[in-house]
Amino acid sequence: MLQDEVVVITGVGPGLGSKLAVRAAAEGAKVVMAARSTGVMEQVSKDVAAAGGEAVGVACDVRRPDEVARLVETAVDRFGTITGLVNSAFGHPGFSDLLQTPEKAIRRSMDIILFGALNVTREVVPHMKAAGRGSIVNIGTMTTRKPMRGEGGYAVAKAAMATATQFLALELGPHGIRANQAVMGWLDGPGVRFYLKFTAESRGVSEQDVYDEIAARNPLGRIPTDEACAGAVLFLLSRLASEVTGATLDVNGGEHMPA
Repeated sequence: MLQDEVVVITGVGPGLGSKLAVRAAAEGAKVVMAARSTGVMEQVSKDVAAAGGEAVGVACDVRRPDEVARLVETAVDRFGTITGLVNSAFGHPGFSDLLQTPEKAIRRSMDIILFGALNVTREVVPHMKAAGRGSIVNIGTMTTRKPMRGEGGYAVAKAAMATATQFLALELGPHGIRANQAVMGWLDGPGVRFYLKFTAESRGVSEQDVYDEIAARNPLGRIPTDEACAGAVLFLLSRLASEVTGATLDVNGGEHMPA
């Protein structure tokens, strides 16, 4: 699906980011990973190499233009070009009502989610223009479409990214570059597993009870896994989605069905 593509993925941690990297490489892409800590990326690089693929990890804080420039330089030096970008780096300001969330925490989320994504996109786009094509996928959240109390500070940053996605699609389309958003709901990975454990202990019920409550909210009757949801992002990156730009793809097992 991604043969001959060079894909940069930000925010590669133990959840969705690492699954995206592994699956993109399995589909034929050369993968360049970015994260502030390198532990997960080192293991992903080994796993990808063992499977016959190519991936490299670069320590990078997307808020720092100098580090972003080094990330992109590494990608081009190693693989010659960049044709795909997944902006998945995020910072969560904590679970509290919006007006109770410290401004500093909200600004940090905005700096990572919105301005960080723009930093990376700004550096990547010239190489996509040179290649004559490119695909940008921004990772959104269902709570921008179905508000959940306590997520306000996180959601406003993701909502800003959603609007930026549409303008990128409009402005970059003439250069053959597409921009789309994949909106994730509950993701059955390390973060949700922590939530299940914490909630179960605080309520005196089993983790399975909490899981079942969440899973019952969507028609598929399960919490989508990180790995399964990665497939939607790979589709948007691929040439199979050559006519899709400025779109929002909901990846939440049907929990939210926009009109």
